[in-house]
Amino acid sequence: MNNGFTYTEKIDRLGDGRPLSAYLAERYGHSLEGEWLERIAEGRVLVDGRRPSPDARLRRGQSVSWARPPWEEPEVPLDYAVLHEDAHVLAVSKPSGLPTLPGGGYLENTLLFRVRQRYPGASPVHRLGRGTSGVVLFAKTAAAAKTLERSWREHQVSKIYRALVEGTPAKDAFKVETPIGPVPHPLMGSVHAASPRGKPARSHVQVLEKREGTSLVEVRIETGRPHQIRIHLAACGHPLVGDPLYTVEGVRAAARPGETGYLLHALRLALPHPATGETLALEAPPPPELRTS
Repeated sequence: MNNGFTYTEKIDRLGDGRPLSAYLAERYGHSLEGEWLERIAEGRVLVDGRRPSPDARLRRGQSVSWARPPWEEPEVPLDYAVLHEDAHVLAVSKPSGLPTLPGGGYLENTLLFRVRQRYPGASPVHRLGRGTSGVVLFAKTAAAAKTLERSWREHQVSKIYRALVEGTPAKDAFKVETPIGPVPHPLMGSVHAASPRGKPARSHVQVLEKREGTSLVEVRIETGRPHQIRIHLAACGHPLVGDPLYTVEGVRAAARPGETGYLLHALRLALPHPATGETLALEAPPPPELRTS
């Protein structure tokens, strides 16, 4: 069991004038309006720090908070390895299965929570999907975070991944430029996937080994769209082995983006150090299945 969590948010123009219970039911779809009315009556929902009436209507600028009691989180691998540490940045190797950030029922069983137990002020500069292992970079100061964000925005960061894909690509080196954007999904409402109306995305793929029915590839991404490598490799006819969501035919209706089962590893990350400007090159050893023979 974790220690529970208090969610807090400011009401914007979309919530202005709406009944509190209806707003919460729409905002947090895991509970019906009747359940929110019970929580309001029990005093587990506060508006500007006070207990509201069950028929309260919201006003723009108000603060709404509600306490979620402790719950049992799914078990995940919790160990991570420190790759680099100095006064400005921290780089770690995340295991597959460990979420980077809270969400989807995970709070304390996340990389962020585990890292902050040892480095209280660390903030992740980017994130990896739950099923992806490898390098994650944290800023240890506000100044470092600002500089690193600029490096990402100005495309000064080199990102190289390893993956195991189905089949054998026709070329040993090729480029994928399929646009990526939201598409309808019955479980999630929408998910990111290949879409003609999506944003530009570019991945460079290099075949390292051709195996029996599969291929080991290295992928360098110029853009950082959600699930870009999984989407691009599926779009070019070679989805990740074991990917529950992205296939050659499109997205599976019964799967969610956070499900695991595929082999994808953030191998190398190189960027200007936020304090010195010198190249900071980071590498996380890949799991055995993604090593060359």
